Amino acid sequence: MADTDEVDRIVDDWERERPDLDFAPLQVFSRVDRLTKHLDRARREAFSRSELESWEFDVLAALRRAGSPYRLSPKQLLQQTLVSSSTMTNRIDRLVERGLVSRHTDPRDGRGILVEMSGAGLTRVDAAITRLVDAEAVLLRSLGPTEQRRLAALLRKLSLDFD
Repeated sequence: MADTDEVDRIVDDWERERPDLDFAPLQVFSRVDRLTKHLDRARREAFSRSELESWEFDVLAALRRAGSPYRLSPKQLLQQTLVSSSTMTNRIDRLVERGLVSRHTDPRDGRGILVEMSGAGLTRVDAAITRLVDAEAVLLRSLGPTEQRRLAALLRKLSLDFD
């Protein structure tokens, strides 16, 4: 077969050695795992070209998606990035040191703080997301628009069981 990949070869070997097992899950998740490695590489490159670590991108992207003035509470950032409170505090501290965000007193609650993205943070996150979507489009180039939408729908259906 001309259109075989490494997973096909692995599954063929397993089916020969263990014909009693159904390798359909391996067909799917081995490919997802391999694609994840390519995606991780593309993301690291997109972020590094914007002088960001992936965790920095996650925080800045959450602020960017919030819209102008690109400001969220640490609690809102926790909810969007799924990290612990101490991890978020550390991340905010490091982003403040780099001049990518600043802390401000919440005008609605003098005890609370808000994290606001700086102009430098906005420039970097915008460059990183542009590079990221370009790199991801390259990874999907063998699929047409309809196939991409279908794949996205299938992956959404699968991921809903976990979210």
